[in-house]
Amino acid sequence: MNFIQKDKAENTPYIQIVLLLAYALIGFVVSSVIAIAVLVGMYGMEMLANPLLLTSGENEYLPGLRLLLIANSVGLFLFPPLLLSFTEKRSPYALYHFEPLQLRLFAMVFGIVLVSMPFMEWVAIANQKMVLPYFLQDLERWIRMKEDENMRTTLILLKMASVKDLLINLFMIALLPAVAEELMFRGAVQRIFGRFFSNIHVAIWLSAILFSAIHVQFYGFVPRMLLGAAFGYLYFWSGSLWYAIVAHGLNNAYAVLAAWYMQQKNIPLSEDSVSTPQFTWYAYVVSFVLTIAAFRYFKKQAK
Repeated sequence: MNFIQKDKAENTPYIQIVLLLAYALIGFVVSSVIAIAVLVGMYGMEMLANPLLLTSGENEYLPGLRLLLIANSVGLFLFPPLLLSFTEKRSPYALYHFEPLQLRLFAMVFGIVLVSMPFMEWVAIANQKMVLPYFLQDLERWIRMKEDENMRTTLILLKMASVKDLLINLFMIALLPAVAEELMFRGAVQRIFGRFFSNIHVAIWLSAILFSAIHVQFYGFVPRMLLGAAFGYLYFWSGSLWYAIVAHGLNNAYAVLAAWYMQQKNIPLSEDSVSTPQFTWYAYVVSFVLTIAAFRYFKKQAK
């Protein structure tokens, strides 16, 4: 697949990026308004006066928190690339290259996700230990505060008392973000950057940086950027967005299933349990080597 080929029937990449940003803004506003209206219907006007009730941890507000996150994911990430394809008068399957999945490549993606887990854990823990320079201490305190808030919200969402909760989380945390965010960042943004810069590597890494930055989590920036780049190369080498979606979904589903397993075994789910190393140092080295080898093999087989 050629990401940098210019199709004269399309708008220029300048116009496409402006349209995508406009659609993202419209989608976010519309989805937020609809979600707030539903939340007021569910909980009354007190929700407008104290929106922090959603992250209070009380079970009665959990459906509202889920609703808000799903609405934002749909409005901010799913609708914009779909509206862009409508503007270009091409189906999303044609514009973003949804070539059929091949079983052997699908199996390789599963293997890549599996062997890369220890290495990605090391990257995540190393990123969490990053310290900003002294003159940025105020900024670091603010970032830490936001990180703590995000972690509390994550732990609230990952507390699952039933199989129903597990299925809801697999949809909300794994399936929906995999489809919506890959459509947005690999399907639309990476493709536009490829046309703009005429360099697929620049397009992949800029898209990955934007993908990580939009989550506003400084202490998770590096691992999420690497994941974004990995998804971008899977997309480029295979010529199909499905493999990036599958990899993204498997990565997120692992976190949900790991949290479910811990709770089934009565292991406390806390910030420490999320940030505690689970592998030895040599496992990280082996994981890194196997990950590079797996990517090289996928590239060779995809061609």
